[in-house]
Formats: sequence, C-alpha cells, structure tokens
Amino acid sequence: MSLANPPPRSVRAPNHIVCSADHVATSAGVEMFVRGGNAVDAAIATNAAMAVVAPHLCGLGGDLFALVHVDGAVHALNASGRAGSGASAADLRAEGHRTVPHRHHVGAVTVPGCVDGWVTLHERFASLPLDVLLAPAERLASAGFLASAPLASVVGQLDEQSRQQLTELSEQVRRRGDIVRRPGAALVLAGIAATGRSSFYQGPFGQGLLEIGEGQFVADDLAVSQAEWVEPLSSRAFGLDLHTIGPNSQGYLTLGGARLATSLDLPANPDDPQWAHLLIEAAIAAGRDRPDVLHEGADGAELLAAIDRRTGEIDVDRATTHHVPSANGDTTYLCTAGRSSSGVEMAVSLIQSNANGLGSHLVEPTTGINLHNRGIGFSLEPGHPAELAPGRRPPHTLSPALATQDDEIVGVLGTMGGDAQPQILLQLAARLFHHRQSPARAITAGRWALRGPATGFDTWTSPESPSVLVEGHAPPEWADGLTARGHRVATTPAWDSTFGHAHAIVRGRSGSWIGFADPRTVVGSCAGG
Repeated sequence: MSLANPPPRSVRAPNHIVCSADHVATSAGVEMFVRGGNAVDAAIATNAAMAVVAPHLCGLGGDLFALVHVDGAVHALNASGRAGSGASAADLRAEGHRTVPHRHHVGAVTVPGCVDGWVTLHERFASLPLDVLLAPAERLASAGFLASAPLASVVGQLDEQSRQQLTELSEQVRRRGDIVRRPGAALVLAGIAATGRSSFYQGPFGQGLLEIGEGQFVADDLAVSQAEWVEPLSSRAFGLDLHTIGPNSQGYLTLGGARLATSLDLPANPDDPQWAHLLIEAAIAAGRDRPDVLHEGADGAELLAAIDRRTGEIDVDRATTHHVPSANGDTTYLCTAGRSSSGVEMAVSLIQSNANGLGSHLVEPTTGINLHNRGIGFSLEPGHPAELAPGRRPPHTLSPALATQDDEIVGVLGTMGGDAQPQILLQLAARLFHHRQSPARAITAGRWALRGPATGFDTWTSPESPSVLVEGHAPPEWADGLTARGHRVATTPAWDSTFGHAHAIVRGRSGSWIGFADPRTVVGSCAGG
C-alpha cells in the first residue's frame, strides 16, 4: 500500500505523546508517561532505547542537544563533546590529511557527550529514577531485539575493514528480523543507572577510549562533563518565536532561513515551484558562508544579523550560484510532550547522533559501543576559527527546533539529515506555521535538498554550484519549474531518507497534542495517550 494512500493522519493525544524513529523506542517513552513521568523522562528513555536498537543513527558513543519547554521558558542543553588533550590538526596535516578523516581514525573522535546529556537532563528536570528510565533500553540490549530493515541495510553495506571492527553487529545482523543482543551496552546502562556518569566515563568504556586513543585523550578529559546549559538562540519568524541551539550548532541557519523566507512573498500553495525556489534561495543565502563563520565561539545573534542583510541576494526569478552545505548524516531526532502525574507540563526537542552512519567505525572493545566521528566538523586549515585543537567543540550539524507564541509551547520539530537539516526544517516550519498544515501533511510532503556535485561532502569546496535534489513524490511541477529558474535538478525515489527523518508535535485545541513520525524511517512511530 502506498504511504500516501490512504492519506496519512496525525496522531492526536489528550495527555502525552512521543515521536521517534523506531516504534520500540517510542514505546519506551510512552511507558514513562504511564509510570507518571514527564516529557524529559520520556525523552531519556526513548533516546536510550534508540541508542541500543539503532546504532547506525545514534548511540552512547555520540553527542546530544536538547530543548526543553517548561513553565513558559525554553532551556537549551549542549551535550556535544570536546576534542581530547592530544588532538592535533598539525599531526593530521603531517599524515597527509586535508580534512579530518571520516573512518578508522581516532582523530575524528571527540569525547562522547550523550551520557552526560542524559545525566544533566535527569538532574534538572526528570521525575523518575534513572534506573527506571534506562530499564527498557537495558532489557533490549540484554534480551535482544529484532534488527530493523534500515539497520540490516547499513550493516550489509559495510566493507571488510569495518566488519572486522564492528563485529557485534556484523556477526548478528544479516537480514531484517535477526535477533541482536548487546551485552556490553546492557552492562553500561546498568552502571549508569546505578552510579551515574562515573561508571561510563571512568569505567570500562572510558578506559577503553583512553587505550584506543593512544594519547588522543587523558583521564582529565573524561572527568569533565561534556554537557552544559546554554542560552537558546531565538528569533521571530512565520508569526511566532523559533528556538534552537546556538553555535557550535548550525541551528542558526534554520532561524536565518526562516527569517528570510518570512520577508518573501511565499505562494499560498506549496505545490507551486516558486515556493520551493524561494525557500531554496533563502537556505542558500543563510548558509553560504557557514564554513567560515561557524565555530564554538561564534555569536549566534551576530550570525543572524548578517543573514538578515542578505535579502537583496535573493533573486525571486533565478537560481543563485552561491554554495551551501550539503553533507549526508545519520542522526536520530525525537520529541515528547505532555503532562506528568504531578501536573507538570513539558515539551522536549532532542537530537542525538554518531555524525555519519555508524560513526568512525571504531569500537570500544569491552562494551561494543561504536564511537562517533563528530570531529569531522573541525577544520584542518591553520588558523581557522574551527581548527581542531584540544578542548574545542566541533561545528555541529545537529539543530533541534522548538516554537512558542507568547512563551507558550506551539510545537517541537527536528530531523536527521546532516548539513541538510536546516533546509528540511525550513520546509517543515513553513508548512506547519505559515501554511498551518497538520504534522502528517507537512512531514509526508515531498522535499527538496541541496547536494554537492560529487560526493555530498564537497559542496563547500567544489567550483560548481549545488544541485537540487527533488524527492520522487514531491509536486510534479517542481522539477520543471526549478529547472526553468536555473537550478540544476535531479530527482530521487519517493520516501528517500536523503531528505531526513523528521518528526513534529504541535499543540492542538484544548491543550491536546498532535504529532507525526516520518514514514521515511520505515520503523518509526508516534504514540500517545
């Protein structure tokens, strides 16, 4: 049966709701609400389950960002890890690298921030004990889970070198439905539940990371929490307030693109090719200088102000020749909202990632936890503000979003998709908040995304402008209309995960919740009660 036939319907729930990229993880989140917990409890449980069943998207060896809305305020958590004390751009340059290597090199690994993110969220906002929140994930890891089709596909494409590293997965996952057990992850989760971050960063995982690093990390690197509460980056667009994480996140591009789009005359019908053209141009104008300006110390407000001055760069009739970021990425986004048994209402927008697929394809051998490759966000250019150096956080693609009106929650949204995340979120925000589409309609609509001419990681450096990928079930008028406006257009199959796994929850009437999980996930779900 076609995903678009019958028309998809959003999930409506009076009390609480959870959306994630795997139905097993969604169930873990819903369980926390049933136990009387709040949206933060549900988000931690959902993410922990995802970390077990979807190591191709996220994991305990990755990073995390989260936005929490409670009592009329938005709180932002940056749990992205820092480079180790032995990190050296000069050493990588001496090895002949012009960019940080993506695979099989510890230079791409920063201290994972995910576990610190869970602990920090739990300490401030959770209402249930940590052992309760991590119990579903621990059960999945010890008793086993069924390999999803996306996981089986990723493992099936591993080369021999990666298969030798990722033995826990390569030896168990041959096809969809194979039973997968992760005993090392189960022990790690039990340890975190019992004693917090120390059992992870100072336990077997931390010791293994020090050994793998061969000087890349020292014990003091792991003793410092990677998570900190920061001011959210906020802006007015589409008639409401949009919030995200400031630099080192690229979330400012979502806000900047939305501000530019708000100033344009968007067609009333998103099927109009002009709608796609204007949003493409807004995304390019917002992101064209990202490699030069995005780094940990960048001022998000100044970056937005610079984008505001680019309205004149947008030709409403013709495509620009500027470049824009376009690297693939595999991430998981989840969102939760609802009222706990004590009456506290929260909404959470959380994103967690290994960066690209299974990350660096390096594994801590005692626990079997694969390590992310978030260090690929660093520059190796001498003197660059984002140059790899000890203690620095890399530029990050992860960019969760949250919307409010008069400080009240309107919705939470986010997506995987690497550098294309702001482009996807711009389309979703326009549909949800400008056109007032339902989450189901907005998320299932066909999308566009910008892509570099060769590898998907060369858009910043290639002399050619990016092509526009148009999803197979996008409005048929888009391809010809965009081509006529000067865009280089390529089409992809329908429901292509190139265009992200996006989820959204919005506030319904009378305080209810309306949500939808992206069918591009294949196994994702949205559920509530």
